[in-house]
Order: sequence, then C-alpha cells, then structure tokens
Amino acid sequence: MDTSYLSDLQKRFGLSGTVDFTERHGMPVVEVNNAQGSGVLALQGAQLLTWAPKDQAAVVWLSPQAKFACGKSARGGVPICWPWFGPHAEESAFPVHGFARTAAWEVIEVATLEGGANRLGFRLLRKDADDLLWPHCTPLEVRYTLGAALEIELGTRSRSPNPLVLGEALHTYFAVGDVREVRVLGLDGVEYIDKVDGGRRKRQAGPVTVGGEVDRVYLGTESTCLIEDLSLNRRIRIEKSGSRATVVWNPWEDKAAKLGDFAAGGHLKMLCVESANAADAAVVLGPGEEHRLWVRYSVEPLA
Repeated sequence: MDTSYLSDLQKRFGLSGTVDFTERHGMPVVEVNNAQGSGVLALQGAQLLTWAPKDQAAVVWLSPQAKFACGKSARGGVPICWPWFGPHAEESAFPVHGFARTAAWEVIEVATLEGGANRLGFRLLRKDADDLLWPHCTPLEVRYTLGAALEIELGTRSRSPNPLVLGEALHTYFAVGDVREVRVLGLDGVEYIDKVDGGRRKRQAGPVTVGGEVDRVYLGTESTCLIEDLSLNRRIRIEKSGSRATVVWNPWEDKAAKLGDFAAGGHLKMLCVESANAADAAVVLGPGEEHRLWVRYSVEPLA
C-alpha cells in the first residue's frame, strides 16, 4: 500500500473524522461517518461496500467472507456493472459485467451538504487494455450521497461519432434478516427473463418472494420497489430514474457455496435488487448524448 497516495488524498479531499482516506484489507478506502449515517467505499471500482443510517443496522450488505484483491470485485456492496451487464453479447472471454467494477477510479469531489450528508464523486480511469474491450470514448462518473438516505448517480457521456448500446447496473446487495421472510413489491405484472429457467419469458404475479435460486431481469419497469423485511421489521424503498430494468438475484445455498466468498448460510442474509439497463432495456446512446442512472435508498419501519 502506497501510504503517500492515501496521505495526498486525505490532504486534498479528507474531512477529518467525517471523510477519511485509509486502508482496509490492504486496499484503499474512504470511510464516511457523519451525523446522518455511515459507509465505506473502495477506490477500486468506486464500489460502495457498506451503508447504514445513523444508529441503524446495515442496509447495504457485505459478505463476512468477501475477498479483497486487485482486479476483483468484493462480494457485496454496490458493484458498478458497466458498459455491459452479464456476459458480453459477442465475446465470452470478456469480463462478466464489464470492467468498471474492478478498475481504478479517481476522486473528483468530496462535499458536505446542508443537513450533514456527504457527497463523494469519482471518475473512471481508462487503461489502454480497456480500449480492446470497449473502443469508445465514453467518460464515466459516479456520485454517492451518504446520509440518512443513500443516493447514487451514474453518468455516462458519449463522445463517439456513432450510436452505442450501453448496458449497466448498480448491483446492490441489500442486507435482510432472512430472505425467506422478505417480499419485493413494485414488480407485479411485469415481464421478466428467468435466467434460472433457461431465459424463459414470464410475467410476475404478486410480490417477489425467495425460496430458492432467483436470477431475473424485469423489463420495462421504472417503478419504485419496496423490500419488506418481516424479520428486521423494516421496509427498504428503492426509487430510481434512468433505469428501465430491475434485476432480482439470490444465488441460494449451492451456488453460494461454489462462489467461495459467502459464509455458511450467507445467502439468507442478502438480496440483490438492482436498478439496471440490460437485455431489451439497454440504453442506446447517441453521439454527444449523456445518460444518468439515479437511485435513492431509504429505510422505514413496517407499520
């Protein structure tokens, strides 16, 4: 770990005791602890690792067995999937979910907002090798606002002379008490691709519940989703804009064991509900255009 790198970031952007640049597991991170909430972000991938409102249980889940290494996304948090979602459509050797989630990002902003929340901005740093994967000029930035609520805005600009098809997702892992006692509202009647069932197209009937492996891409939906968690007696509200797909994922026991970075029973403690533009809902970005994917997560008690 280059301590001078962290020292320089602290001098330029740090707010001692509120926004601090340090290291965890040998990786550079930003720790945020303000009057409204707290969180940790990894500079690799600009990946939010944890977030909780003040004096509340974690809302964004990080696996206790998460592995931290250069070029590897940690299991949990909010990995940024970009500029495609899932396997590449044509090149199977390309990294799943693109390269942004394991790339280096630079810090471009740290601010304290009225009320005490903090906004942190990052810009993706492109390597020459990335041009082989994505030969387009598309600057990418992400901004996080951490407080009593969590807001994330992912912005892509196109400087390409030709239209581009862009896939993306905020692959958020939400902490739950027991996923078997959770239901997701807001997707009733929506068509989805069931990746567990060979990619068959189906239509959701009622709330989404989890009692086995779930891997679904809900299409054409911009609605707010609610995660109702009976075990923790809380509701997580997921508001979004610039997203026309919602992905719901839980690997369940067998697949979680094969992944190698879940603790025993860890699949019961998380549920991914991802705001995305994927499959039929990918974004077509014209020359000079900009696309913004925005989400806001908040927590409230169940009535």
